[in-house]
Amino acid sequence: MATINIINCERGYRATRSELGKMSYQPKGSCCKLNVYNWLRDIPEDRLYRIFEVRFKNTHKDFFYNVNNLPLENGDIVAVESPTGHDIGIISACGPVVPMQMKRQNETLALSEMRKIYRKAKPVDIEKWQTAIAREQTVMIKSRQIAVQLNLNMKIGDVEFQGDGTKATFYYIADDRVDFRELIKILAGEFRIRVEMKQIGARQEAGLIGGIGVCGRELCCTQWIADFISVNTSSARIQELSLNPQKLAGQCSKLKCCLNYELDTYIEASKDTPEVKTPLDTAEGLAYLQKNDVLRGVMWFSFDPYNPITQIPVPIVRVKEILDMNSRGEKPEYLLDDDDLPEPSDFISAVGEGSITRFDPSRRRSRSSRRRRPARSAAPAAAPPESAPASRPDPQNSRRTRSRRRNNNEQRNNNNEQKNNNNKQNNNNA
Repeated sequence: MATINIINCERGYRATRSELGKMSYQPKGSCCKLNVYNWLRDIPEDRLYRIFEVRFKNTHKDFFYNVNNLPLENGDIVAVESPTGHDIGIISACGPVVPMQMKRQNETLALSEMRKIYRKAKPVDIEKWQTAIAREQTVMIKSRQIAVQLNLNMKIGDVEFQGDGTKATFYYIADDRVDFRELIKILAGEFRIRVEMKQIGARQEAGLIGGIGVCGRELCCTQWIADFISVNTSSARIQELSLNPQKLAGQCSKLKCCLNYELDTYIEASKDTPEVKTPLDTAEGLAYLQKNDVLRGVMWFSFDPYNPITQIPVPIVRVKEILDMNSRGEKPEYLLDDDDLPEPSDFISAVGEGSITRFDPSRRRSRSSRRRRPARSAAPAAAPPESAPASRPDPQNSRRTRSRRRNNNEQRNNNNEQKNNNNKQNNNNA
C-alpha cells in the first residue's frame, strides 16, 4: 500500500498512512484559524478544568465536558457526543483558558447540559472520519447541480460531514428566503445521510473561498477572524477616509473588517481635536477647514474653499487660540504664529543620484552631424496679455516674505546701533 500524506488546514491536522496501512495523526494548528494559544499552560495540574474546547471545520467549534477524566491536551483528536451519533473533532483549548473562551462567546450552559467527550479517537474512528471528509467535495458539486435544476436562488458554499458519516451540514448563501424542502428530500435520498441547511453571509463566504486583499496579504477572514463584527461608514468618517465604496469594500462586497482595527486609536486621539463649524476669521481672510490629521495633532486650512490646492497645516493649539479670539470678537493678524512657522532648511538636489541609467555611456553626436543639421528657428515669443487677472498671493510665500522682511529689519537695526556706538566711541577719543 502506498504512503499518503494529507494536510487539512480546514480542520488543522496532518494525517499519514504507512505502507502497512496504519493511519497516524499529527496536529498542525499553525494553518487553522480556529487554533487557540494556551497562555495559561504553566498552571499546575490540580487547577485544570474538565471543560474542553473542540474545533471542527471552518468556524465550527463547541465546548464539551470530560466526564471520564481522560488525560487530554491540545491537539488530541477525540470522539464527542452529537445529536445524531458521534462526531470527531480536535481539542483547541483546555485548562483555565476555556472559561474565558466561554465568557467571550457568551456560553452559559451548565455542566449537565453540555455534551460529553466519549474517548480519544481510535484508528477505526479516524478511518471513518477520513472517508467522510473525502466525500465532501463530490457532494458539494452534486448538490449545486441539484439546486440549479430546482431553480433555487441560492449557492451552496461548503459541506461538512459528521465524523461518523451519517449527517452533513450544507452551508449556503442566499439573498432572500429559500424554500429548500424539496432539495433536502432529494439530498437525503441521493446520499443516504441526514441533511442540515445552514445559511451564512458574504463575509463567511469570503473566508471559505479565500483570496488576497489590496494590502497584498491573505484575507483576514481566511487566516484568523472567526467572529465577525459589524462595520459601518462612521468608522471611515472618524478616520478621515474617502467615502468611496470601491475603496472601502472588500472582496465580499461589504465594508472591510480592517476599518475597525485602528478605530479606537482615532476616537481617543480625536477627543482633543476642536470642532470647527465656521471658518476661522483672521486679518488675512477666512480660513476654511479641509481635513484633520488627529494622530499628528494638525488641522489643514485653506483661504479658498473652492480651490483648496494650497493648504496650510495649523497645530490644534493654535486653532483653539483662534477660536477663542473669534468668540470674543477679535481677529488674529496671521493664521500661523511666529513659533509655528517651519524652520528654513537648506535645499539639497538629489536629481540623478538614484537614476539607474547614470552609469550608461552618454550618446553624443559628432560635430560634423551637428554642423550639417540646420539651425532651428526660434519661435516668436508670445505677447504678454494686456490685463492679467490679479491672483491671490500664496499664503506660504507671504509668510516667508514676512519672515524674511522681519529678519532684514532686525539686521538693519543692529547695524545702525553698532554704527552709533562706533561714532560715540570716536567722539570720546577725540
